[in-house]
Amino acid sequence: MTRNVRLGAGAVLCILATAAMLAQTTPFRARIDVVEVTVAVTDGGGRLITGLNKEDFQIFEDGVEQTITQFSDQRVPVSLGVLLDASDSMRGQPVADARVALDRFVGELLRPDDEVFVATFNHRPSLAARWTTPPTSLRNVLVDLKPSGGTAIYDALAETAKLFERRAHVRAATVVISDGADTASERSLYQAVDVVRRSDAFVYAVAIDPVDARQSTRVNPDALREITGLTGGYTEVVRSHADLGPATARIADELNKQYMLGYSSTRPPDGSWRPLRVRVRQGEYYARARRGYFAEAISR
Repeated sequence: MTRNVRLGAGAVLCILATAAMLAQTTPFRARIDVVEVTVAVTDGGGRLITGLNKEDFQIFEDGVEQTITQFSDQRVPVSLGVLLDASDSMRGQPVADARVALDRFVGELLRPDDEVFVATFNHRPSLAARWTTPPTSLRNVLVDLKPSGGTAIYDALAETAKLFERRAHVRAATVVISDGADTASERSLYQAVDVVRRSDAFVYAVAIDPVDARQSTRVNPDALREITGLTGGYTEVVRSHADLGPATARIADELNKQYMLGYSSTRPPDGSWRPLRVRVRQGEYYARARRGYFAEAISR
């Protein structure tokens, strides 16, 4: 009987030791009472800055500085959505260039433990692949895509935002690729903004704006910036569909160099919008993060 008790105690000690080891090696652990904030840091030239410590950052919620309790500068897995314009303007070489860029993005630039969904949109959004791991299995997912119809960017963003409620990872992002203005959404820009601001996913947009594009249907970078800037992401304007490869590679590079911060708010959740600002204490550096969140009460 005594021997059995000793074996049980040993097993308990082994479990506790394993848990302690995991606690030391896990780069970022989310708790339901912690506000998690993804941050990208650049210098004045737009170069990504790595090597910063927790003490280098400040987080302000509604103007009040918060105590940062969690920090990671390691590359943690990301749940990422790709939204590709499949309207009539993408026929021919444009969609071929987009397929090449997407295949490289999911096949070479993301990590095996990332998860990805792919959606296309013309006058309505269409889900081509649900959450998938590893991303390499999504190569050729759009091989049969035949562009047609109008462009409904705002509806696509709003509809796919729901997918992030069932994601596997804390860190999340969306990449939107389009070469035209929104001509077919039922939602307005501001309705799309309202949906996106309720998510914590970074939104990146690649706006293809050829010099010979028709003024009436050319992409609207300013509208996209209203969406991406709110989330901590950015909008990049390129002049050719062939530029999609380098543009998406820059997004992948940023995903590799982001910081994860966490804090417990000094105010209880009340459903209100809480403005957020992240600041780097030293140097001429700029921190990009979501500009706020809704402090919804969470059932325990």
